[in-house]
Amino acid sequence: MLSFFLLISAVRCDKIIYMKISDILNSKKAALSFEVFPPKTSDKFESVQAAVDKIAALSPDFMSVTYGAGGGTSDYTVAVTKHIKEAFGVTALAHLSCITSDRADVRAKLARLKEEGIENVLALRGDLPKDFDGKLEYRYASELVAEIKAAGGFCIGGACYPEGHPDSPTLFSDIDNLKRKVDAGCDFLTTQMFFDNDLYYSFLSKVREAGISVPVIAGIMPVTNAAQTRRMMTLSGGSLPTRFKRIIDRYGDNAEAMAQAGIIYACEQIIDLYANGVRAVHVYSMNKPYVAAQIKDNLRGII
Repeated sequence: MLSFFLLISAVRCDKIIYMKISDILNSKKAALSFEVFPPKTSDKFESVQAAVDKIAALSPDFMSVTYGAGGGTSDYTVAVTKHIKEAFGVTALAHLSCITSDRADVRAKLARLKEEGIENVLALRGDLPKDFDGKLEYRYASELVAEIKAAGGFCIGGACYPEGHPDSPTLFSDIDNLKRKVDAGCDFLTTQMFFDNDLYYSFLSKVREAGISVPVIAGIMPVTNAAQTRRMMTLSGGSLPTRFKRIIDRYGDNAEAMAQAGIIYACEQIIDLYANGVRAVHVYSMNKPYVAAQIKDNLRGII
């Protein structure tokens, strides 16, 4: 089934320039990227590929492809990442999670990434499945970062949390752990979604004070489904500003209105970020081409 994503379109890019994301971040004044996720089952291939292709056709600065632990979507992450690169010439970032993996498994996955010419990896600890009772060879993302760094040749990204990781007792202890992850070899960081830019600005100030100097990409999620967003924020430990709660309360039961309001709110966040000197924004586009297209169009005079 993986071969489905390896079928490259007949019309190939005349110029395909694969870049490390660190180079993009250093060269762009206003970079914009989108996130997609691979199919969970083979019967979802066609719909997922159609969405991925439409988003890639927008020519973002890069696209990231999420990872599903314990088989399933993790088997397709590399294939989707390769498809984005080869069919569209878009720099692609493959997520890699480690919480239930052993070192041999991680090394095999890194070897495959190298074989496929994928040089950008987002290193994640991942969430421990409730029924998992095996031995943990990786307890922290910093250990995975060190493993990737030792493999050589990769541009390594990491995740960060403007309000602190839900498992950390304080934001400052979380930043201490983040410093260890960066020292292990992270070239850039991407934040969890946030809806109040002041949280990002405050967090950025704190990480710089802690000696973390790598680029910190701002993660923005356009809300098109109010109930789903509430669940995600509960899991991530994030908060919603009063202004945004009012939007959800007013439009949450009207799908069309909520989608329009959510995209406008996200665009306002992104414009403010760029205006304040932020050089890169990552949009959690959730395989929704119309969301990515409207954001790209609304920012056409800015980026």
